[in-house]
Amino acid sequence: MDARFVGTADLVEAPSVAVVVDVMRAFTVAAWAFAQGAEKIVLAESLDTALALKARRPDWVALKDGPRAPGFDLVNSPGLLRSVDLGGRTVVQKTTAGTVGALAVKEASLVLCAGFVVAEATARLLRARGSDSVTFVVTGEDGRADEDQACARYIARRATEAVTDATGFLRRAAESRAAAELAQGVRQGVHPDDVALCLELDRFPFAMVAAPEDSLMVLRPRAVPPPADDASIR
Repeated sequence: MDARFVGTADLVEAPSVAVVVDVMRAFTVAAWAFAQGAEKIVLAESLDTALALKARRPDWVALKDGPRAPGFDLVNSPGLLRSVDLGGRTVVQKTTAGTVGALAVKEASLVLCAGFVVAEATARLLRARGSDSVTFVVTGEDGRADEDQACARYIARRATEAVTDATGFLRRAAESRAAAELAQGVRQGVHPDDVALCLELDRFPFAMVAAPEDSLMVLRPRAVPPPADDASIR
């Protein structure tokens, strides 16, 4: 598998297969939303778009980066989200980096959104598809975010190797600027457990697939059971 690692701004055309990575915190939050029962996540282009969607569908749950704001129900924190019952709900998510990256590759034939919490399922889906070329979109810090780079490269390894030690990848993410800012309270809308939750490897057994639905980019979970002969060791 030919793996490319690019920032969102570096995309010049839609790749065939894209894995959009945002560890801290958009796609960790998305995975937790599904774990808490959400049916789907609509990826919004802007805060105004998110609010407009919420206005048309008051039963939808709107979520954003940073502090709480009028019209939004939740903030982009896995620690805060894990106690929320989202059974059967639709979440509208707008974040600074993750949702932007996913929307930038919406023309791709397969768009996966990922963090460490769904790394193994994402790698399994890539293996099952057997793609010759995969573009990993590193959304944080214009493609330079250590936590996203680490996760993207770990998933790329897992997609092609029977044995992959995650220790160094997780260490790089734990020592990232994003992790430090979350731990030190530099960012708003944060729970003390956010960094630890973002670094939970393979917490959930599903991958997350984004695809157009009725003019919206919609993210849904996809269960990826291990093959019967999978003797992978992490």
